Amino acid sequence: MSLPVGVGVPELPLGTSAGLLESLSGFVKELRNAGIPVSLTENLDAMEALKHIPLEDRDAFKYALAATLVKNNSHWKTFETVFEVYFSLRGREYHLVDGVDDEADDLISDLLGPREGESSGSADGLTHEQLAEMLFRALMDGNEAMLRAIARAAVTRYAGMEPGRPVGGTYYLYRTLRQLDLDAVLQRMMETARDQTHDELTDLEDRLAREEYESRLDALRREIEAEIRRRLVADRGAEAVAKSVRKPLPEDIDFMHASREELVALRKAIAPLTRKLAVRLARKRRHGRKGPLDFRNTVRHSLSYGGVPADPKFRYPRPSKPEIVVIADISGSVASFARFTLHLVYAISSQFSKVRSFVFVDGLDEVSQLFEGVDDPAEAVARINAEADVIAFDGHSDYGRAFLTFHERFADQLTKRSTILILGDARNNYHQAHVEVIADLKYRSKAVYWLNPEPTSYWNSGDSIVRQYAPYCERVVECRTLRQLEAFVGELA
Repeated sequence: MSLPVGVGVPELPLGTSAGLLESLSGFVKELRNAGIPVSLTENLDAMEALKHIPLEDRDAFKYALAATLVKNNSHWKTFETVFEVYFSLRGREYHLVDGVDDEADDLISDLLGPREGESSGSADGLTHEQLAEMLFRALMDGNEAMLRAIARAAVTRYAGMEPGRPVGGTYYLYRTLRQLDLDAVLQRMMETARDQTHDELTDLEDRLAREEYESRLDALRREIEAEIRRRLVADRGAEAVAKSVRKPLPEDIDFMHASREELVALRKAIAPLTRKLAVRLARKRRHGRKGPLDFRNTVRHSLSYGGVPADPKFRYPRPSKPEIVVIADISGSVASFARFTLHLVYAISSQFSKVRSFVFVDGLDEVSQLFEGVDDPAEAVARINAEADVIAFDGHSDYGRAFLTFHERFADQLTKRSTILILGDARNNYHQAHVEVIADLKYRSKAVYWLNPEPTSYWNSGDSIVRQYAPYCERVVECRTLRQLEAFVGELA
């Protein structure tokens, strides 16, 4: 492993192979590449932890590494994916087993073993109908060993995996599941459950049966995915497979291009982020850097002992809490970015003296009242799309008109303590920009910041007019992820 000179690797149990050490080294390297912070000390702690668990126990092995390397719950899924890649081939040289018991081995031999006139590992001896029937029986009985065997047979028969072919595991998974037609299997399972019951199932019993069968199908999907991953690693190597399945951490997901699953991960990540950021800002406010030397106070306190040694006294700064005015574009894909920014700002509103929020498309409306008396800012944010009056004409973004409306109605309420945050991509659909409005807002307020969810390289292309507004902003910041948003709000407070 790559360690500084003089730093030793903790001794692992006797029999640990060089292959395992190499896999552990690559595993930690991939965690770092995926964005999970793993320090040298934590790396050594993981190695030390492995001395105290049986390496043949795969779960103990996995959770020993997790306990020492994972510090954030939102990083768990990434850790699990990397672990499955690097330790999917759990051969005897690792002293790790894959959890397949003797019964499963016998079943796999029956399904995949050599038959008369067939090569070893072929599943051609089973027809599609036979395999489907075995799958149905295994799911109805909850026979995990049989399901593992069928998963391997299904991948062999349906995935069409070819050595060296540069295709991702998702493609092979899709091909396998399409042939198994699990929706039809679920329907058949439900019909069988209803037929086996003398009395008609109640709504509760029907729902419980469906949830149980769906959980078994999910377990089958995971086993098929694991089998495909094992074969890809055997063919291409763990490093290449890990790179192909690498996904961003929740704090690094792009607001503008997040999938539905990624948006769910973002919503889960923002709650602990707001708590952490609020605590950090409060601590920053309490323990700010010392101000300039207070010479008179220093001399006065030093007189009691002749002035030597001196005890320097400082004028501690008294930072005031800023007033925040948020003006957010909620049209199209920019809405996701605005939603998370509003959520974050209101969740840490205790760190600001006042927070007011305005949203617009081609009309503008204040939505501050939606956050009043609400424990979860997400509820208020969800109401904005339904209740905010933001459409004045054609429903296309018009920054100039929105700023002009804000200036006419609210400019006289700004003070030199007001900090204005403008959220949007500045794509104005070729309408008039009204830059003179932003110039006046800057004059009336403490500062104007613009948070843009587009990459910097996209600015000023097409109908983007960032260049026209930038001279009147303190800063125009690329803000596409929770990590960037957290960094900016931390500086702001």
